[in-house]
Amino acid sequence: MAEIGGIAADRLRTFVERIERLEEEKAAITADIREVYAEAKGAGFNAKILRQIVRLRGLDQADRREQEAMLELYKRALGL
Repeated sequence: MAEIGGIAADRLRTFVERIERLEEEKAAITADIREVYAEAKGAGFNAKILRQIVRLRGLDQADRREQEAMLELYKRALGL
């Protein structure tokens, strides 16, 4: 393993290449997700609300309850 300036160049290159490959996969997955939202929108669903639902489902129940309670508190404070 060649070292340049105290850095293992081959190991560094391996990390960079793995990151690049994962970034490409992430871009492809992001495009797939966009397509699903567009398909849902075409079927009459509101994509913005779907995004909120997906985000909420990713939270555990305690966090979700806390956020919902805070939202209600803020809405009441603003007279909404």
